[in-house]
Amino acid sequence: MTGVTHPVIRTPDQRIRVFVSSTLRELADERRAVRGAVERMRLAPVMFELGARPHPPRELYRSYLSQSDVFIGIYGASYGWVAPDEDVSGLEDEYNLAPKGMPKLIYIKESATRDERLTELIERIQADDTAAYLHFRSAEELEDQVAGDLAMLLAERFDESRMVTDSDGDGAAASLIARIPAPYTATIGRDADIAAVRDVLARGTDRVVSLIGPGGIGKSRLAIETALASEDLFPDGTYFVLLEGVLEPGLLLPTIAYHLGIRDNGEAALEERISHALADRKVLVVLDNFEQIVEAAPVLVRLYSVAPTATFLVTSRIVLRIRGERVYEVPTLTTPPQGASASLDPSTRSAAVALFVDRAQAVKPGFDVTPDNAADLAVICRALEGLPLAIELAAAKTRILTPSGIAQRLEQSLPLLTAAVRDLPERHRTMRATIDWSVGLLPEPQRDLLEDLGVFATRFTLEAVEALAPGRSWEGQELDALAALVDSSLVTQTEIGGRAVFSLLAIVREYSLGRLKARGDADRVRAAHADYYVEFVRRVAPGLRGDGQAQAAVQLGLELPNLRAAVRHLVYTDRLDDAGDFAWSLLIYWWISGFFAEVRLWMLELLEKQHEQPITPHTRAVAWFLALWGEMWQRPSPQVVAGLGECVRLFTESGDEDAAAMALAARATARVQLVDPDVAKAERELRRAVARLRALGNGWAEAITEVSLGRLAWVRGSIEEALAHFDRATEVASAGGDLFTTSVAGNLRSRLNFQLGHIDLAEDEFLQTLLLSVELHYEEGVAYGLEGVCAVAAAKGDAWRASALAVAAGVIRRRIGIFDVEAFTVHTPYLDILRGRDPEVVAAGEAAGAELSVPEAVRLALPETEHAGVEAALAHW
Repeated sequence: MTGVTHPVIRTPDQRIRVFVSSTLRELADERRAVRGAVERMRLAPVMFELGARPHPPRELYRSYLSQSDVFIGIYGASYGWVAPDEDVSGLEDEYNLAPKGMPKLIYIKESATRDERLTELIERIQADDTAAYLHFRSAEELEDQVAGDLAMLLAERFDESRMVTDSDGDGAAASLIARIPAPYTATIGRDADIAAVRDVLARGTDRVVSLIGPGGIGKSRLAIETALASEDLFPDGTYFVLLEGVLEPGLLLPTIAYHLGIRDNGEAALEERISHALADRKVLVVLDNFEQIVEAAPVLVRLYSVAPTATFLVTSRIVLRIRGERVYEVPTLTTPPQGASASLDPSTRSAAVALFVDRAQAVKPGFDVTPDNAADLAVICRALEGLPLAIELAAAKTRILTPSGIAQRLEQSLPLLTAAVRDLPERHRTMRATIDWSVGLLPEPQRDLLEDLGVFATRFTLEAVEALAPGRSWEGQELDALAALVDSSLVTQTEIGGRAVFSLLAIVREYSLGRLKARGDADRVRAAHADYYVEFVRRVAPGLRGDGQAQAAVQLGLELPNLRAAVRHLVYTDRLDDAGDFAWSLLIYWWISGFFAEVRLWMLELLEKQHEQPITPHTRAVAWFLALWGEMWQRPSPQVVAGLGECVRLFTESGDEDAAAMALAARATARVQLVDPDVAKAERELRRAVARLRALGNGWAEAITEVSLGRLAWVRGSIEEALAHFDRATEVASAGGDLFTTSVAGNLRSRLNFQLGHIDLAEDEFLQTLLLSVELHYEEGVAYGLEGVCAVAAAKGDAWRASALAVAAGVIRRRIGIFDVEAFTVHTPYLDILRGRDPEVVAAGEAAGAELSVPEAVRLALPETEHAGVEAALAHW
């Protein structure tokens, strides 16, 4: 169709989104079936659980629809609830709000009866030329129909999508700026603040800019908007690091590394790798909610001392008091002058009133300032001192109260509530009192639910909430109670990976957890939270060992803040053995994602508590193993070797031969790192470990240990032996569906084949591991793959292509802070020869390589025949 732009096909992190509309309880089985069909197609289902219900938050699901690509409607017998002051149900509202050009797949369940208004809606849909509709009888039949229809729709769109080109040509910059979360509501009254902070950043003289203010004043929103407005000042990227769920100062570096894409495998000090990644790059790193780990602030000084072109934009309730800090006190929003009413003219309205009106319109369409309510609105905004969150909480009450009613209740409640918290600074008292007032208007089950939600870290799903329900006052009311909290602006809802997720603002979470502790229920709810995530890990972690590895890693990554919280809950409630088992079951995830520094802190804390609460020998072995992992690479010593030997003994005595074999392999690796290494003994231990792991069927650990043997043989100069180990590692990993280890082993094997002069074989392997690394979004592997293809190009005399790929790989290396052992580097000698032979061409290639995005570099490395097959995987880089 001429003039229509169809969605470009995207993959894992930027998949096509499928918005699913239906009534909830009536069609619960059908919704599950559609989710299954959508996920089977590797697409992202947008299941807006709070949409088809009384008083839907229209702006939120309008946002969901605008970001979706396909609309699926499932209709049964019910038209759904028509809320007071609304003309249509949430079901019809979602259909009406779907963009006109969006493909719509409509499925109508056979029913003997049907609401009259639903029949009218179906008749209107049948006349819509953008909608296709079918009838179905059962959930099973529906799942097959949806999967088939989506496959056909994608096939139709694919050929057209191949003709769509990227007009801006700067995929890397778009990817980096996309790391900043986009606000889903309007930012009001902050233009001057955004400009002022941007001016500070533009001067470039302050390494740390701290946005300081009480909770609820809008520090995070100001940081986000400023980062978005300052994109042009930081050509090497902008990163957003959420510290809300990070409670230990020692977790600052692992958290920054995670958001910078630095994989902590323990082989180098994390601070060194981050410094290396930031050095000579003009980047902005936003650190949100720093106040809970303010003791870690000196780390920032050490980082910017090594990387003086990096800037940190920090939000905190308290000043960091470090060298190089520039403080910006975040002001409240302007309010009407004392005695004045709110302006009827939007152009002269105070920021506080404008925010109240905007948020009130989201829950009560048509709301505005009138002669009748103008005085009350001014009273409300002045009473709340222009605090944005307090104003939003009050505006949410316009659904059930008039402005006059809100003003009267605030006048009665705020003085009493602020008096109860006199130990807090004034604006903190106002914010706390406003939350108290807002919560006080809720029925008891909703108040209890809000307090229970305080145990979650950062975000949570409806399923996780339901797991806490047994025995709670809100059991059986999970959906409705959660919906009411969203309506009250106490809980926010968004979508990640096609799933509805919820969160509390930091100040509301702090309030909720405080109330939960005060009534003595914190340990009980924390235990339920930990139990849910223990079961979640038990269900998901096995996928790390096989074909589901990439998907399992994504699932665990989305829940990382709650995995952290679960470990803390287990340790705090003295379930130390459970904490050890939990950490050990995620060993592969820690290795793939690089979280060993973080896990080490947990395990040291566990070992400290063993004096109060005895632990099993197995738990002690787990804790020591994970605590010593980084030590054996960064600070190798005979004590580390002995400690890992003790792990072998403890695992063996506990009957865990599998873990004992892995500890044996670790001890052998530690021996090689010593100043005076016992290589022969290390090799014997590695061979014993491989034999045990093979007999036990642990393919993942066997493959990793074969890689260690291969590296050891390579360093010793036993090239054929090294190649045999890499062959075996690749074979075992590939057979088990372990894509990550296949990529690691394949990279090493291809480098070795290149050194042996098997150029064509090496080129094929370099290309295969490059493709695999792109699929896994494994940047370290991409860098190795680009260097490998560079080596082949250099060996064949293609100076421009070789030098461009070398620089592009170097950019990735610097960005994620990876180092390399000289023995494993294959491309630099050939490139040096070309530089001496044809310096101008090499210089031109290097200049071009510095400008390449990751997708452009990959396309340059691959033959043109491979481009079509990799485009989908490159779409989200």
